[in-house]
Amino acid sequence: MWLAGWQWFSHELEDGMSYARMLLASSGHKSPLDSVLLGDALDALNDCIQACIADTDADLGEKDPVDMVTCIRLCLHCTDICVAAGGVLSRSAEYDTNVVRPLLESCVAVCQRCGDECDRHAHDHEHCRICAEACRRCESACRKLLGSIK
Repeated sequence: MWLAGWQWFSHELEDGMSYARMLLASSGHKSPLDSVLLGDALDALNDCIQACIADTDADLGEKDPVDMVTCIRLCLHCTDICVAAGGVLSRSAEYDTNVVRPLLESCVAVCQRCGDECDRHAHDHEHCRICAEACRRCESACRKLLGSIK
């Protein structure tokens, strides 16, 4: 995983392990968070960020982008919140549950709302269907990680 500007890019390595998972495994810090759930959440966050960015771009290219304003705004919100959560969760040296919990709650909320809005347009726009799917996966992964926090 690497950061270019404000965009996260996740690449799968030949053995199927993402850079996020490799970095978690190599950090040498014992996280209080479940490593599998954390890896799932980081991968889902990265995919959701990319899907929302691509969907926003595709929405702006539609014949009547005025119909897509809510979708565009929610994708922008979703991207910003997921970038923040991904950044905080990637720093495994020490987790503050008072910071992590509200970030994950925000991710769950915005991914649910963005996924709902993208679903409204999915029958006409494949990019919205894909984005909705990424949002749902991210919502689920963040909800599972949130549920594991003591």
